[in-house]
Amino acid sequence: MVRLISALLVFMLLPLTGSAATDVCPEGHSALSPAPLQEEWAVEWWKPRHEEKLNDDRRETARMLFLGDSITQGWETAGQDVWQKFYADRQPFNLGFSGDRTENVLWRLEHGGVDGMALELIILSIGTNNTGHRQDPSACTTKGIEMILDELNDRLPGAKILLLAIFPRGEFSGDELRKRNGEINGRIEKLADREEVYYLDLNHVFLQENGELPEEVMPDFLHPNEEGYRLWADAMESMIENLLSK
Repeated sequence: MVRLISALLVFMLLPLTGSAATDVCPEGHSALSPAPLQEEWAVEWWKPRHEEKLNDDRRETARMLFLGDSITQGWETAGQDVWQKFYADRQPFNLGFSGDRTENVLWRLEHGGVDGMALELIILSIGTNNTGHRQDPSACTTKGIEMILDELNDRLPGAKILLLAIFPRGEFSGDELRKRNGEINGRIEKLADREEVYYLDLNHVFLQENGELPEEVMPDFLHPNEEGYRLWADAMESMIENLLSK
């Protein structure tokens, strides 16, 4: 009888243990281990872009920084006209790198990415490549983003950070990668303290009422076109005005 009770207790505990384990990112996971982007398609340009950004004279006068992946880098291409309209007079600086995951941003920060800058505001958008490239567990992407926030707070203690919800991806609301991004957003929202880190979810501006992501905004259902950048800038403007005035 004792053995039967013991066996039942073990059986009852197993689901709880498994569930708890999925909520914690294992130590040493790639999302948490600073590294340059090493994919073959990025080798020729990724580190040179990092060096160019380190030596860019505009760093010295920058007030606001955009930090992230290809969606952020796209302010230099598809979003450049919107950038000029909204940000040109605010001394902005772009540190978006195509393909970046959390570990790549961590590496850039550890290798001078924001050193010597006197920023008032950092706009951080990162994580969708953790989902899309490796399908990292939500807990790992969340922890990687938390580590980025800690690095930024340590290196730029006077700057406000606007943490953006990871943008929707996939045409339909049932897309598995979009759902994973949604799980991460539910977690990273809790990282905002409204003193140094602020959170903004503007994903609704990209979506139709039925949850579909239109090609007219993101032609590949991931990267905004000019209209997508306009929607992004419009939706973020009041928050930026508020944070730059604090």
